[in-house]
Amino acid sequence: MKLLALETATEACSVALWLDGEVVERFQVAPRRHAELTLPWAGQLLADAGVGRGQLDAIAVGRGPGAFTGVRLAIALAQGMALALDRPLLPVSTLEALAMRSSGGQVLAAIDARMGEVYVAAYRRRQDGQALARQGEEAVLPPIEVRLPEGAEAWHGVGTGFDAVEGALRQQLGGRLASVAAQELPHAADVARLAAAAFARGESVAPERVEPAYLRNNVALTLAEQQALRESRAE
Repeated sequence: MKLLALETATEACSVALWLDGEVVERFQVAPRRHAELTLPWAGQLLADAGVGRGQLDAIAVGRGPGAFTGVRLAIALAQGMALALDRPLLPVSTLEALAMRSSGGQVLAAIDARMGEVYVAAYRRRQDGQALARQGEEAVLPPIEVRLPEGAEAWHGVGTGFDAVEGALRQQLGGRLASVAAQELPHAADVARLAAAAFARGESVAPERVEPAYLRNNVALTLAEQQALRESRAE
């Protein structure tokens, strides 16, 4: 199976190529350069591997949550590729891809959502040690409102949400965190791994059916609205 994956939902930009179980990736923390880098990287990965676009079986994309512009860009590029090639699309949660950066049995993935909030989701690793099972729903909320599933297990935190709002999420969860990797960002390589498994389960979809996961009801707050929101939370 040959699959191309895109992930641009955060300040990191990455493209990965899955070739029958092997993954190659281009990754860079490159704020505001995602549109410039994504397509050239995709072309270079394919050229280096000697794979033509027509040989791809599917396109995968990190569908968010994350930065509005980055999520929208990845979805648009992935849909365009999939439609042009008449291939299915595999949308993957950016939070689940981020959770793959941790080897812990219980993982809390959190991304800085700005405006005093974090994107967050909890996962437990399945018995095979690879796949993740989400516990509850993905959410965007202030760190002080984040709750872990009940139980005595220690959790492993991963993602920029743990440094957001002056480390409020670390303080909120306290002793239930066994470790925190706050510098980790989602990678297209993990999007590819998750998408390949989904493809094998028959979970690919038509490109036009893929929707971005913004989580916020209003993803385009005005500057005045953003300032009012920050002030209300500071009171």
